Amino acid sequence: MDNQPFDFIMNASLKEIETLSRFKYRTFDAIDCQFFINSLRNIYKNHQGLEAVFTNGFEQKHDIKEAIVHFKNTFFSIPFPNRTTKHVANPATGSAAKRINMYLRWMIRHDDQQVDFGIWKKIPMHALIIPLDIHSGNTARQLNLLKRSQNDWKAAEELTLQLRIFDSEDPVKYDFALFGLGVNKDAF
Repeated sequence: MDNQPFDFIMNASLKEIETLSRFKYRTFDAIDCQFFINSLRNIYKNHQGLEAVFTNGFEQKHDIKEAIVHFKNTFFSIPFPNRTTKHVANPATGSAAKRINMYLRWMIRHDDQQVDFGIWKKIPMHALIIPLDIHSGNTARQLNLLKRSQNDWKAAEELTLQLRIFDSEDPVKYDFALFGLGVNKDAF
């Protein structure tokens, strides 16, 4: 992509996209990569970009879950290979959607320490859901902040609700601490 991913997504020819035919990272292969490029191009050309897609979904019910579901539906609104759907989480089917919640945290959350970018302004920080993973989930259980045993969407909502007690405007600010304690198990 010549260190210009947005320009590549928006302007690459079919031949240039085909140069990625050998791409592979874990379970994400060339077919997935090429579809992601085409879907992102569709989102930026026909849906005013990622921020607009997430914001439109959020505004339906003022809910991050709805924003993510709307994004997934928009992302797969063009013909797609079935195998690629596994790479985009769906909280409607129970997924904690860790990576998408992390992305939303980066784009929406802002603070004085500039931990996250905070460049999107149309979705409020208090609506964010914790990017739940095994580390933050285990730590939350040890701190009695989370009762649910699975790391799924319901658990992410439960933990976020508990974190809102500490800071109703910025509940996901505790993500890094929970994750860090979980990774460094000796902390307990």
